[in-house]
Amino acid sequence: MARTDARLRQAYNSLLDLLAPLPIGASLMSEVKLAAALGVSRTVVRAVLARLASAGIVQIIGRDKTLLRQPLASEALALRDDYISHDALEARFLDWVLRFDVAAGTSLNVTQLSRQFNAPPHVLAEFLASLSQSGLVERRPRGGWRLLGFTADYALDLSDFRQVLELHAIRHLVTLPPAHQVWADLSAIKAEHLALWARLETDFHDFSALDGRFHALINSAVPNRFVTQFQKAIRLIFHYHYQWDKTLERHRNAAAIREHLQIIAALEAREAEQAVQAARAHLATAKEALLHSLRGHQAGG
Repeated sequence: MARTDARLRQAYNSLLDLLAPLPIGASLMSEVKLAAALGVSRTVVRAVLARLASAGIVQIIGRDKTLLRQPLASEALALRDDYISHDALEARFLDWVLRFDVAAGTSLNVTQLSRQFNAPPHVLAEFLASLSQSGLVERRPRGGWRLLGFTADYALDLSDFRQVLELHAIRHLVTLPPAHQVWADLSAIKAEHLALWARLETDFHDFSALDGRFHALINSAVPNRFVTQFQKAIRLIFHYHYQWDKTLERHRNAAAIREHLQIIAALEAREAEQAVQAARAHLATAKEALLHSLRGHQAGG
């Protein structure tokens, strides 16, 4: 079961139990107190209250919440255990979009997609809202969602923005003190690269996940809440493109490992400009590989 949906269902049922002995017309406690009583966030509390209001159990006017009727035992929500996880939803949706099974400009029906991906509608809506921040989808003026799509222009914009973020992160990373955790993490991920290089002949397909961790580590040097969502989109899309294009996959991954190791060596030597130049060359290669795989899918479609 998706964790968010599980929490909502459990909190909903718990609040039904709290409401059962109250007289009609009773006022409910504040969202803060409800969150503490139910052991969930205020976001989950708001979702629960909205569902209770929709069912006609409570009335909400501003901050006032009033019990309209006694809840029925049959109104408790089933605690489903067959919903996919958030990570699985993310993987299925992006695979669906990035493999070009759906055209840019397509309207997205949350009810239909919730069945397709086996996810509750409210979880899917939250997921689409998170994707809207990275420009893959947008909310329609009159409700619902529309897929903006993954196009060559999107790939170019994403790659260019990726370079801005990562080169800035590299320049900052080399200034961090020796005791900073990033240096131990960098040493560990260097060892992962060397280990994969030793077994590359058979395990070259493992590079995609390693690539994601490497770039996430670089960008962690400059934590910024406003770019976190974009970093996630960048990692996901570049991760998936490694899965699309199987042409010369071992050769391409071997080259990328060498480029990563060059960046790591420059970082460990605290050579900022050398690291920036190595990263710029690597990101240019990744950009061209992404566009190549995109052209291949467009030709194949």
